Amino acid sequence: MANIASLPVLLKELKLASFSKHWEDLAQKALDEQWLSQTYLAALCEQEAAERYQKRLHRFTREAQLPPGKHLSQFDFTAVSNINKNQITALTQQRQWVKQAENLLLFGASGVGKTHLACGLGYALIDQAIRVKFTSATAIVQSLQQAREGLSLAEALTRLDKYAVLIVDDIGYVKKSSQETQVLFELIAHRYETGSLIITSNQPFSAWDQIFDDNMMTVAAIDRLVHHATILEVKGESYRKKVSMKRREHIEN
Repeated sequence: MANIASLPVLLKELKLASFSKHWEDLAQKALDEQWLSQTYLAALCEQEAAERYQKRLHRFTREAQLPPGKHLSQFDFTAVSNINKNQITALTQQRQWVKQAENLLLFGASGVGKTHLACGLGYALIDQAIRVKFTSATAIVQSLQQAREGLSLAEALTRLDKYAVLIVDDIGYVKKSSQETQVLFELIAHRYETGSLIITSNQPFSAWDQIFDDNMMTVAAIDRLVHHATILEVKGESYRKKVSMKRREHIEN
């Protein structure tokens, strides 16, 4: 017969942290309320599953490196046109696009909220236990370029595969050099039909020849991105401009 005194050690060995924390309190509750042994075990399992889920969400949030304060609940949909809250909410609730490695492309002028929308979607997906990674286009291009110089580009791209959704912000600010645009194309090609990209850009496709230094590469990149994609154009007045004008009015008054 098992020795109850060894239970804490066994739970630690099995890495059942929540069991170890709650088994005694729940055991007393089970006695007081005359639970069946199955009910007691189910309660412990529920507690373990809930705590593991929360820890996983905390880990996903930490590794995603999303800018703070950019949740969908904080986005002012009345300040933009051409999109509405229902469109964005549908992307968080109908997650088939992530399972099928489809992309989301957000276009619009600087300051209209593209990054906020992308990050808000990222937070919402993490809440559903989907791994997300946020990066500026410039940062990931520099990182991949360093990996290429170290002959480890393939490994660097493969490491990104653990993220179901990769958010690449401000793709229009990538410098037009053969080294940088080549690794950007490698990223797009690598993710094609294997992982979702959320890309924000202040430049329409017609101006992407300013990003890639080769027209054929531009066409190939766009073709891979749009093949399975939702494309949204965000229109509105620059949020930063509005804040600046309000601050000026306050000072003048």
